Amino acid sequence: MTGGVFLFLTAFLASAVEMVEALSIVLAVGVTRGWRSALLGVGAAFAALAVLVGALGPAVSSIPIDDLRIVVGGLLLIFGLQWLRKAILRRSGYLALHDEDAIYAREREEASRAGDDVRRGVDWYSFTLSFKGVFLEGLEVAFIVVTFGASRSGGVALAAAAAAAAFVVVVVAGALVKAPLSRVPENTLKFGVGLLLSTFGTFWAAEGAGVSWPGNEAALLVILAFLAAVSLVAARVLRTRHEALA
Repeated sequence: MTGGVFLFLTAFLASAVEMVEALSIVLAVGVTRGWRSALLGVGAAFAALAVLVGALGPAVSSIPIDDLRIVVGGLLLIFGLQWLRKAILRRSGYLALHDEDAIYAREREEASRAGDDVRRGVDWYSFTLSFKGVFLEGLEVAFIVVTFGASRSGGVALAAAAAAAAFVVVVVAGALVKAPLSRVPENTLKFGVGLLLSTFGTFWAAEGAGVSWPGNEAALLVILAFLAAVSLVAARVLRTRHEALA
C-alpha cells in the first residue's frame, strides 16, 4: 500500500512539474503566433511519446526482475539525485530559483522576432518549438511511467493514471488562468520529486542486489526521511556558507 501511494504521488508530481514547464512554452508560442500550429506540435509530440512508451515497455518488462530493479533503481537514482542537487543549490542560493514568468516572457519575445516559415499551412516555428518543448519535457514522464510500471505489478497503469491526472490538472489550470503557472511552488515540488525518485532508486537497486528491507515497502518511509534530513542539512550548510561569502 505504501509503495503504491508513493508511486502514484511521485509520478503525479514529476509529471506536473514537467508539464508546467512545457505549458509555458506552448502558451508563449500560441499567444504570440497563433494556436493551430502550436497545438499540432503538441499533438505530434504526444504521438511520438506514445510510440516510444509502446516500444520501450515490452522491452524493459522482458528483463529479469532482479536485474531490472538494479538498472531501474540506478537510473532513478541518477534522475533523482540530479533533481535533488539542483533543488539543494537553489535553496542555498547558489542557483537562481526557477522562474516561469521569465521563461514565458523570453519565449514570447523570441517567438515575436522569429520569421515566417509556413509549410503546408503550418507555422513551422510554432510547430517545432511546441513539439520540442512537449517532447523533451515528456521524455522524463515517459521514463518514469515505463520504469515504475516494469518494476511492480500494475505499476504501468498506476503511473500512467498519475501522469494523466497531472496532465488534466495542469491543462485545466493553464486554460483557466491563460498564463504560466508561476504560483505553483515548482522549486519545492522538484525538491520533493528528487527525494521520491532517489528513495525509489535506493529501494529498488538494493532489492535487486539481494537486500531484504525490514518492513518491506514500509522501509520507503525511512529512506525518504533519511534523504530529506540529509538534504535539508546540506542546504542549510551551503546557505550559511553562501551568505558568508556574499
